[in-house]
Amino acid sequence: MIKNKDKVTSFEKNAKKLITKYMIPGVAIGLAQDAIPVYEKGFGFRNVDNQLPVTMDTVFGIASVTKSFTCMAIMQLQEAGKLSVQDPVFKYLPELLNLRNTTDKMTVHHFMTHSAGLPPLPTILYANKKSVDITQSEYKDFKHNDSNQKSIHDYEQLMEFISQLEFDLLGEPGSEFSYSNDCYALLGAIIERVSGVPFERYIKENILLPAGMINSCFLFEELPGNKNITSLYASRMKDHKAEIFEDSTWPDAPSMRAAGYLKSTVRDMLKYTRIFTNNGKVGENQILNSNSVQQMIYPHIEFEPGKYYGYGFMIDPNYFGGTLIEHGGNFKGIASQLCIIPERRIAGVILTNLARVPSPKILKGALNIVENRNFDATSDNYEEFECTLKDLYEYEGTYISIAENRFIISVEGGSLQFSIHEEGIPIQCIGKDTFLASIRDQSEVIRFIRNNKGEIVRLAYHYRQYHKLV
Repeated sequence: MIKNKDKVTSFEKNAKKLITKYMIPGVAIGLAQDAIPVYEKGFGFRNVDNQLPVTMDTVFGIASVTKSFTCMAIMQLQEAGKLSVQDPVFKYLPELLNLRNTTDKMTVHHFMTHSAGLPPLPTILYANKKSVDITQSEYKDFKHNDSNQKSIHDYEQLMEFISQLEFDLLGEPGSEFSYSNDCYALLGAIIERVSGVPFERYIKENILLPAGMINSCFLFEELPGNKNITSLYASRMKDHKAEIFEDSTWPDAPSMRAAGYLKSTVRDMLKYTRIFTNNGKVGENQILNSNSVQQMIYPHIEFEPGKYYGYGFMIDPNYFGGTLIEHGGNFKGIASQLCIIPERRIAGVILTNLARVPSPKILKGALNIVENRNFDATSDNYEEFECTLKDLYEYEGTYISIAENRFIISVEGGSLQFSIHEEGIPIQCIGKDTFLASIRDQSEVIRFIRNNKGEIVRLAYHYRQYHKLV
């Protein structure tokens, strides 16, 4: 454990400020080096009403951190000679006729790197229709609400729904990055069809159990008798003030489990990180070969300046002299983050029971303390870039997706403003067509994308691309 008590006190003071500011009911955080825990702490409660504390074995949702498990399954199947990441996806998913008619170049690799060219789609709304109340604050962005659209329950319904949508690809496969839960959901279908067993069973038998992750699952029925499971919480406005309330129905979408529905604990997730700090091996079990591990954490495509996506991971190759491998998750009652620095064999996990909170900032603050930096230290080196008022007006407009997420860019008082959730946020120019916003105590890069005529046609925000309304 961290022996310097002053370091621990400093971290916990800063962490508690953020936990209090965002009213997070419960937080579990753990860091390990060479598989030895160096810091473990539960803040708050897994159930507030009953004052049940958070521990390292409390089960939380991990949301999109699930994506690396999905990629790991693909790599295992490649090792077994059952598929190749360079295979066209239509080899396994022939039902996706509209995509095939657009291009036959999409590969499994493109799905794994969010570079197939799919824009944000409304699929997740209907996949969660039975378990998510879209009136809750986290789902107000889902305006594309067709009450006649049935719930999407299985892979066949998922592919049928996507095939009925009308949209243009963002570009040729491999040319544009836009985060796609749909692509990852379809990877689940590929895993199931190639392996011959249900996706959830494949993950359990080939990753969770060999890694010793005994408290991890997709369905709670797999953890009989385990009562150390967090309640979920949400926020809402009441009398002009935010309040936190228990919203205990867990979201589930069978057709999209490969994109983000795994549940786990800090202790289990730290076992999982050993795969990436120990050449694919956990204990006596070789879960991946070292070449597959390196392919998963290779910077395959740049999604913002100096940041890359591998297979289920985001990669910062210039993180204080090392490589930061990370991924976060955010969904109903969930904000999670996983960080690994392979060269230094350091890993960290944070799990919370409230969405849209700065869990990455808290975890990176813990990494900073472990590595003798200040809590707020960052490896990002953004500099102000000169942008004339004429330039700023070129960016003005409304940017939307087929799911009808809507962002407004406007010039206010001589500077550019980004409007989201009915809140205007000033943004700073840090490069050609590139800006920086501070949202909920975290930095977000906003990029504007031009066509071959030099006209601004899209906006990239929070890893996704949105079309500019003409």
